[in-house]
Amino acid sequence: MEAKLYQAPPQVRGMTSLDKEAFAQTITVPALRVPTRFLNKVMKSLRKCTIQRPGVPRVVQDNDGSSDYRLVLLDPHRVPSSGSFTEAETETLRSFDVSQELQDYELRLTYDNLKSEEVLEAVLPLGQDVTSAFSRVGHIAHMNLRDHQLPYKNLIGKVIMDKNPGVTCVVNKTNIIDSMYRNFKMEVLAGEENMVAKVKENGVTYEFDFSRVYWNPRLSTEHQRVVELVKRGDTVFDMFAGVGPFAIPAARSGAAVFANDLNPESYRWLQHNCKVNKVEGKVKTFNLDGRAFVRGPLKRELPALFKGKGGVHVVMNLPALALEFLDAFRGLLHQEAPCDDNLPTVHCYGFSKDNNPEKDMVARASLALGFPLEGRCSVHFVRNVAPNKDMMCVSFTLPKESLFSQYEQTGKN
Repeated sequence: MEAKLYQAPPQVRGMTSLDKEAFAQTITVPALRVPTRFLNKVMKSLRKCTIQRPGVPRVVQDNDGSSDYRLVLLDPHRVPSSGSFTEAETETLRSFDVSQELQDYELRLTYDNLKSEEVLEAVLPLGQDVTSAFSRVGHIAHMNLRDHQLPYKNLIGKVIMDKNPGVTCVVNKTNIIDSMYRNFKMEVLAGEENMVAKVKENGVTYEFDFSRVYWNPRLSTEHQRVVELVKRGDTVFDMFAGVGPFAIPAARSGAAVFANDLNPESYRWLQHNCKVNKVEGKVKTFNLDGRAFVRGPLKRELPALFKGKGGVHVVMNLPALALEFLDAFRGLLHQEAPCDDNLPTVHCYGFSKDNNPEKDMVARASLALGFPLEGRCSVHFVRNVAPNKDMMCVSFTLPKESLFSQYEQTGKN
């Protein structure tokens, strides 16, 4: 492991209220005396061995105050002695008549020159996990602190805010996500208590109260993947639309969208974001339970869509529960001559802890639909959300054997 330039004073260990002055100390680093007229060329050659610290200059005034020379500060671990320069670096120094003799420079390092990991590693108990990871949602940094970090939560929040420009609020999730409304309680660790965030994802602007709706910045790639499957003239039914990360881009791509969410706050921000992105005329919004949405708006629209040319997509992004909602499609429509064309394509998300998550997703979807999907669907890995817990998406054409009641009735035991 590479030696550390900064070793925190021992007295900061266990600190729970941030004292920035306690982190300050003076260290000795090597320096080269370089003629000012050659400074830029020498710096270019030595870029790999100069000191690299937040807020620390690599060039300082010469000790004797001469304007003809400057001191170039070096990383003591990369240049411990005058013989540590590479052949190329040595040749450059020789060509500009720069002595390889190293000078000692007393450098004062303060809290402002430290990285967040360094501060937290110095404060938290030895041997404990140190994390400075967070999800960025507009001006909000969202953390999931572990139990051993909770005594230091306010200090951690302040450090994260200090070290990340633009972050003005740091929050910690205090319980698991509510599966019905997909929101969770949060505790403000540092900064302002302003939960209304503004974010941009894949060129689309969203605004929402982060404490009252669901938003995950790690799903931007998945949002884009599914939206790219939607063509101009298609119709999208978004059963669990949230604030619109599937619905709004699909509408912008030329699709007609029916977007639903049970959470009244998500519904409100969904409507707001449709207006912000000027697609309110292309998105019909609903505040219904998922099954009520299927048996109401979706059921009413499908017969006419069977006769059209545009594709039909149903997005079910509620991974904790969505698979259970597939039974809402069983026997949904009554039709003497079921249409084989233009059946909806379903994109249903779920969590799996199974050793074979693909097989698990297909089996659970088949059970809910009452029809085997093996060989008739695709399963896409979205992300790992926890050890041995994957988020997956199973996509399939909705089987007419499930959708039409004449098949559903004869298929029952």
